[in-house]
Amino acid sequence: MDVRVAGLRKEYEGGVVGLHGVDLEISDGIFALLGPNGAGKSTLMSILATLLDPTRGTATVGGFDVRTQKEQVRSILGYLPQDFGLYPSLTVFETLDYIGLLYNMRDPAERRRRIEEVISQVNLTAEVSKPVGRLSGGMKQRVGLAQALINSPKLIIVDEPTAGLDPEERIRVRSLLAELGGERVILLSTHLIEDVAAVADRIAVLYKGRIRFVGTGDEMRDAVRGKVWEAEMEPTALREARKGWVETGLQRIGSKALLRVVAENCDLPHARPAEPTLDDAYIWLMRGDQDDA
Repeated sequence: MDVRVAGLRKEYEGGVVGLHGVDLEISDGIFALLGPNGAGKSTLMSILATLLDPTRGTATVGGFDVRTQKEQVRSILGYLPQDFGLYPSLTVFETLDYIGLLYNMRDPAERRRRIEEVISQVNLTAEVSKPVGRLSGGMKQRVGLAQALINSPKLIIVDEPTAGLDPEERIRVRSLLAELGGERVILLSTHLIEDVAAVADRIAVLYKGRIRFVGTGDEMRDAVRGKVWEAEMEPTALREARKGWVETGLQRIGSKALLRVVAENCDLPHARPAEPTLDDAYIWLMRGDQDDA
């Protein structure tokens, strides 16, 4: 199963452009869309989910065109938007039963069998009879993933699945995504580097509707290898030292400060090369003055 995007452009009223000729090829595994708010992640996912038509260009899911073959795309799609509405008074089972009906799963026995399967997949067996309104944020996200799985999709689109969750629940949702990613395409949108580092097989970095990088996490780190520097200094020297640098970190070490920057060359006193991280690479790619061609 693959997703192919070619020359995809989306223009909104007032001349606002959400995507500028995006090209992508996505295959099985977890593919992360990484970028700040307004980068075009939600626009791209809405187009792939057949909720929005592109202005120009093409996008196919499993060979089906998202503009002209919406029903075929939806039949192999599972979607978890960032703000997924749940009826708080319905139990987990009732919620999934309702979603199953919306997917035209008319056979009650078959629907129950599938619900039990996805409840087991997302580790919600103990909560199946609880009202959704009484679940924690992480458990609600698991219900959202369960409804996205109920029609056995080949593509699952998840938008900011760990936003607003506490660290423990975030880890659980990431682990679940990692488990699910081996059998299908999962398109994950996030602005959290730690989500990408934990689960993504490949990454696309978007900035203002354009792709600035596509590759693996290792390839993303390699993009800034030799450009990451650390310089230890007195805290009193920080204000002057920080001017004009792309800063990626600052750490206190005893009475000293350790400044971390990304640059082609670094003439800060006592600067030494450092091993790059995804944070370093991301901040470097987010520079607003680089060529977006």
